[in-house]
Amino acid sequence: MDSDEDMHDANDLESMDDEFYSGEADDYYNSDDADVDDYEFVEDADADSDVFSARRHQQNYIILREEDIRQRQDDDIMRVANVLSIRRAATIILLRHYNWSVSKVHDAWFADEDRVRKAVGLLKKLVVEHPNLRERTCGICFESCPCDKIMSAACGHPFCSTCWAGYIHTSINDGPGCLTLRCPDPSCGAAVDEDMINLLASQEDKRKYSHYLLRSYIEDNRKTKWCPAPGCEYAVEYVAGSEGYDVSCLCSFNFCWNCTEEAHRPVDCGTVAKWIMKNSAESENMNWILANSKPCPKCKRPIEKNQGCMHMTCTPPCKFEFCWLCLGAWSDHGERTGGFYACNRYEVAKQEGAYDEAERRREMAKNSLERYTHYYERWASNQSSRQKALTDLHQMQTVHLDKLSDTQCQPESQLKFIIEAWQQIVECRRVLKWTYAYGYYLPEHEHAKKQFFEYLQGEAESGLERLHQCAEKELHQFLSDESPSSNFNDFRTKLAGLTSVTRNYFENLVRALENGLSDVDSHGGCSRAASSKNGGSSKASRGGGRGKGTTSTRAGSSRTDDASHWSCDQCTYANTKSATTCQMCQHRR
Repeated sequence: MDSDEDMHDANDLESMDDEFYSGEADDYYNSDDADVDDYEFVEDADADSDVFSARRHQQNYIILREEDIRQRQDDDIMRVANVLSIRRAATIILLRHYNWSVSKVHDAWFADEDRVRKAVGLLKKLVVEHPNLRERTCGICFESCPCDKIMSAACGHPFCSTCWAGYIHTSINDGPGCLTLRCPDPSCGAAVDEDMINLLASQEDKRKYSHYLLRSYIEDNRKTKWCPAPGCEYAVEYVAGSEGYDVSCLCSFNFCWNCTEEAHRPVDCGTVAKWIMKNSAESENMNWILANSKPCPKCKRPIEKNQGCMHMTCTPPCKFEFCWLCLGAWSDHGERTGGFYACNRYEVAKQEGAYDEAERRREMAKNSLERYTHYYERWASNQSSRQKALTDLHQMQTVHLDKLSDTQCQPESQLKFIIEAWQQIVECRRVLKWTYAYGYYLPEHEHAKKQFFEYLQGEAESGLERLHQCAEKELHQFLSDESPSSNFNDFRTKLAGLTSVTRNYFENLVRALENGLSDVDSHGGCSRAASSKNGGSSKASRGGGRGKGTTSTRAGSSRTDDASHWSCDQCTYANTKSATTCQMCQHRR
């Protein structure tokens, strides 16, 4: 029989559940008094759908193509060159030194021009004067060359064109360091600018230099980053001060601006870093070894026993024979010690406490490993499901949509609801995947939050599976049709409704987790804001959580939205008046 404390926790969970799925807050199709202070998992379509749409599509970043980057770079160069009245090549050196910040260049230049020139290597006067000679000696190869074959940077140090070309070629092949190239003379800091590069470098080296210059405009700027997807050449400019770090590149890769890992809401960047490190670290290997093996008493190599009797023989060259339980030599064992499948010596020593510490450590390692495996397997499973959904989305866009348009005699513009459904499935799989990392690091002592989190996670999985099944299996019959189907419009209504409900649920789930499930207090109850609304509610309390498979009841099992429809209490789908069960979730009216 449950204790009073358990009953109290259960009632508190149900009251919080009512708050999360409140009929006044989550009716997507007909709601006039939604309370914005609480979680609104599905909101009024007429009043709030535009707000939700704007929130989803409001971008706090700009995707930059290569031509956009070059245009911005050229604009900055021209602006600085015009203000300071200096050459383009000198302007590039200045901007690179100040990380392509136009304002910093202006401030530093007008504060102390001479200091800036010295710092970046833009010299006003020659360091070495050129005597009026027919030939000069190259400072690298020491060959005498005609003056028309001798070249120098702003400093005047003489080097032949052949040595200059080799010096520039080697620097460019060494990487982006060529952008800060200086005079070959070790004691000189004069800059080698773009004009000299273009004069002496080969076409291939010029292309590389231009590529390095373009990349430096993004990599040296704090407001811009390259998309981390393999092979992607788009850059992203982030709007400072905006909320959220999720970026969706034109290559379809979603990533976090802050840490450049895959987009991971509702988990913060610190948790992601810990989770990725844990997945790749050797610590779990050591935990597995500790939990599932014992060291050979002689050579100390770990040995796993997965079946058979207690008689163990170590691998060559050790070949030591011992008892798996007590780790004693097998020569001391026999019928008198319990035979091949037991060990009296181990039992006696265990009763005396000789093995308590070792067994405790092994048990702790085993429990820790099992817990980690539980979360990791589900994390990886949702990642695989997301990849499969991405493949299905691509196939739908490239193959099935055109066929479906011909079969159902509808333009592709009217079939966008299918693409939107698949895009929502992909996004929800990503969110659901990271909820397992969130759950792994949720403190064990916060029982109420953990219980509520697991419930919400289970509901999210159920809702997503309904959407996935509708978009995959129910759509399949229309793909195999050879003529227009009379049921296609009903399918459209169902899939669009499921997509909307699932989208809003996951959006609010993400916000709830990002807020640390703040509506759950440390004692297992709901917070003041939630309980105040709950206290004034006329809903009947539920008999049991939906996570346990029991049905839920509210005061009034269904609400009539208009003369021809009724709204399902479980998923808020608008059903026809004649229907007795919800066409979306099969919940009875």
